[in-house]
Amino acid sequence: MAAYDVREKVWNPPMPLLFQRNIGSEHRAFTPTAIRKLLINALTVTGLTNADGEALTFSPHDFGRIFVTDAIMNGLPPHIAQVICGHRHIDTTRGYKAVYPAETIEAHRAFITRRRASRPSEEYRIPTEAEWDAFLAHFEKRKVSIGTCARAFGTPCVHEHACVRCSLLRPDPAQQARLVEIRDNLIARIAEAEREGWLGEVEGLRVSLAGAEDKLGQINRRAQTAPTSLGMPTTRSTDREQRRRPRRPWARSEHVDTRAAADVHPERPWSAA
Repeated sequence: MAAYDVREKVWNPPMPLLFQRNIGSEHRAFTPTAIRKLLINALTVTGLTNADGEALTFSPHDFGRIFVTDAIMNGLPPHIAQVICGHRHIDTTRGYKAVYPAETIEAHRAFITRRRASRPSEEYRIPTEAEWDAFLAHFEKRKVSIGTCARAFGTPCVHEHACVRCSLLRPDPAQQARLVEIRDNLIARIAEAEREGWLGEVEGLRVSLAGAEDKLGQINRRAQTAPTSLGMPTTRSTDREQRRRPRRPWARSEHVDTRAAADVHPERPWSAA
């Protein structure tokens, strides 16, 4: 049956349309407006409401979303749903599918199960006492003389415990004087090495000097970023109470000349003398 496309303004070739009706002796397709009115009337008869107590409203387009959601959740591949719906891009079909909280939780659990199945089972065993002690000892050893080491657990020290060179060292502001002493000592040693011709040590000492200056710079930058005082917060009710509070009469005494007031007081005429 041929049908007129009200959006494209053209007649479509004959096809087996799902929604048809008889008008006189002719078979004609339902228009979108007629289908929308039928849906509204059917929902009105059912008396169904949403969470806010309002009557449910549906459009023909909503049934496409319901169909895609149910089809994919029951195992239909998304690219097959794309062909059925006539979508040009599969992203459009994916946008039709609703995602429910329970489905998200189940998908996450399935993902974790697949990941654990692909990893060695030894990684999920209960650690021994020796392994726990080694793990806790790592954090105890993070504290060094000039700060805290942020080296990850199980990784070796690449600087052979020359902490002043390490970028993972977080310097302690309380040890700034110690860092200044280390920097001055390095400057003196570089001068001595250059004077004595120990050129093999100059390069390494300069690397240590650059690290010490960087750690001092971190401490200085941290000290410059002082916290900003925002003041004590007040509520609006407190502000309104202060504005509505009546003014005390004696609060204006500082603006009144008391001697002049005594000169004209009617009950104390002798004060004028």
